[in-house]
Amino acid sequence: MPALAPDPILRPAPRIASRPGPGLDLPSVAFFGRSLAEYAKFFALDLAALKGRDVLDVAAGPSSFAAEACARKIDAVAVDPLYGDGVAVLAARVQADYARMGEQMRAKRRLFRLKSFPSLDAAELDRRTAAQRFLADYEARLFHGRYVCGALPRLPFFDGTFDLVLCAHLLFLYAAQFDYDWHAAACRELVRVTAGEVRIHPLCGPDGKPYPALARLRRELREAGIASEVRAVDYAFFAGADSMLLLRRAAS
Repeated sequence: MPALAPDPILRPAPRIASRPGPGLDLPSVAFFGRSLAEYAKFFALDLAALKGRDVLDVAAGPSSFAAEACARKIDAVAVDPLYGDGVAVLAARVQADYARMGEQMRAKRRLFRLKSFPSLDAAELDRRTAAQRFLADYEARLFHGRYVCGALPRLPFFDGTFDLVLCAHLLFLYAAQFDYDWHAAACRELVRVTAGEVRIHPLCGPDGKPYPALARLRRELREAGIASEVRAVDYAFFAGADSMLLLRRAAS
């Protein structure tokens, strides 16, 4: 497993008060996760090509990506601010957040697309199965370095540690909670810890509309020596969630 950087300082993200609206109500970051199969779709992953590679899942929550990827001989690590809590605490958080999210999915059905699942019930079952797989693996692997406590915009890893860095359903879904400067710093940090590429999904807010400051963000990242690309993916569950942002250090 990759070495951790010494004594990281984990700074809480600046928050902006959220307001109820037509989109999902996300007053705080939900402890919600997905399976490797779903990751492979919305990140357009070639799983066979990742065998033996170092991959980081940022803000992973109860996703089963790390557990399933390691079973496929991918050297995956997951990082989340809640890792370090006991499995019973995380299991209770899963129950509460999944119930809340399931209620919203059904109340705001128009926001969802059933391209990747036959029904909302099937999607919920898949995510709950992923969470159970995560909880079993977390209990066994927390002290083996697979699950690391950490939060953007300061991750506890050395520069260039990972071949690929993934960040799902944080940037830019929580743009109402985290301000622009935090988003820009988070993107720079994701690039710092990779020797290869960063993939971020989705590029929309909780109302399904594109992140309004994306052009500005890409321009400022380019000025900081970070190249970016918006790439369509063959996936659609949430309105507007059909693309990802790729980041990498620009060629000198």
